[in-house]
Amino acid sequence: MKKLNYKKILITVLWIIAIVGLTSSWAFVSKSERNIVAKTLNISIHNNDENLFLSEKDIKQFFVERKDSLLLNQYKNINIPELEKSLNSHPAIENAEVAADINGEIKIDITQRTPVLRIINKDGESFYIDSQTKLMPLNDNYSARVLIASGFIYEPFSRRYQYSVDQIKKSESFKEVSLLDDIYDVADFINKDSVLTNLIHQIYVNEEKEIELFPAIGNHKIIFGNATDVAEKFNKLKLFYTEGMNKADSWTKYSNINLKYKNLVVCTKK
Repeated sequence: MKKLNYKKILITVLWIIAIVGLTSSWAFVSKSERNIVAKTLNISIHNNDENLFLSEKDIKQFFVERKDSLLLNQYKNINIPELEKSLNSHPAIENAEVAADINGEIKIDITQRTPVLRIINKDGESFYIDSQTKLMPLNDNYSARVLIASGFIYEPFSRRYQYSVDQIKKSESFKEVSLLDDIYDVADFINKDSVLTNLIHQIYVNEEKEIELFPAIGNHKIIFGNATDVAEKFNKLKLFYTEGMNKADSWTKYSNINLKYKNLVVCTKK
């Protein structure tokens, strides 16, 4: 007959008693807090130095439109998880957290979405792609100063907004028809390079679905081609600008700078 380990049994029983007691304590605290009245609303909006999509007034108006009564209302009448969920569905919000303390203060912490690229499709419809590679509608309050991509881009916001660029990349069917992943890869490389950020100000997709770039200085076009070998092509471009365009008239000398060919920069004079 197997000998009982009374010490192990005693420890298990004590743990169960402790957990039950702790659970009862939580239940008591939760129940006691249900009658607390919300007296103050503290709204913190982060990364305002980068984006101005939202203000404290906008968040309060958002609650008004939802008919959420927060101030002078008891916690038992306020659905904190639902508030947080509704805020996180806002098109300008990347993340929102809502909490209520025992002093009657409701705290709302909001991080705005950060656009990195603006798409203008062939029909003139415009939308952003943000730092999380998600599509984002324009905002009436603020227009972000980001790279612009235009030209023969036919993808509408309504048919792509539920997918991120990362998801498009992983889907064989989407990848075959979408240009957003290629455009994003080029834009992302530019945004991460301080020299290129100051140099390139527009991306254009031509009829052959090739990417062209337009610099902030000079009157020429950079033919980039597809989004393969992105780093190699940009390294060639920077080297060419440093060594091949170091004379005063160089910036007006060429009409095209072609980066499509391996280990070559092919230029067309005006």
